[in-house]
Amino acid sequence: MSEPIYTLELSGAGMWSRIIGRHKTLRLTDLEGGANVGMLLYHASERHERYNMPDTLKGQHIFYLRAPYCVHSDMGRLVASITKDTVGWHDTVCGASDARLVQAKYGEKTFQAARNDFHRNGRECFLIELAKWGLGERDLVPNLNWFSKVVSDDDGKLSFVNGHSKAGDHIDLRFDMDTLVVLNTCQHPLDPDPVYHPRRVKLEVFNTPLPALDDPSFAVRPENARAHRNTDDFYLLAR
Repeated sequence: MSEPIYTLELSGAGMWSRIIGRHKTLRLTDLEGGANVGMLLYHASERHERYNMPDTLKGQHIFYLRAPYCVHSDMGRLVASITKDTVGWHDTVCGASDARLVQAKYGEKTFQAARNDFHRNGRECFLIELAKWGLGERDLVPNLNWFSKVVSDDDGKLSFVNGHSKAGDHIDLRFDMDTLVVLNTCQHPLDPDPVYHPRRVKLEVFNTPLPALDDPSFAVRPENARAHRNTDDFYLLAR
């Protein structure tokens, strides 16, 4: 891959949002091990269209995400394709932390008392970033949790897997549509660590060649190939 056109290091419990263009790739790198990146995705020009968890999972017959699977929108189109992945399992079902959960697990540490070391939570970070783009609480949907692994037992109980992501692990998301990316690096809501310790993450954006028709992300499931055609049709007629 060529040199990145954009690079940023996010502190633990950091937040970020930008529009990333179609056929660009976002690489997320866990810098310390044990990172979590909560992410929401919206079509940049049609923001009522956004990442849809049920369609992403049922269309690909999966419970979690990994390469070479895709992220689907609620309009039958592809938001992004996972082209590289050193982790192999990313949570799709557990949502984000909120203020009550963080206070119960880690105690109260307000901005007035701790300044920039105060305790953040995923929900509030999402809402702060969404407000910058004219979006709000009604636009919150189930989010992705990159780098985190959660498994289910026979009774359906969910358990967080410690030590899943190591320092240097990374994932590449190639965007199939112009996408508003909203993320934060708050700890996973099921992380059993009794210490408030969100990890640092590196963001890099690269220009990416156009995908071939036999691209692994499109070939892994027929639903992905159809969604890819729907996405191409949108841009063919919109420009």
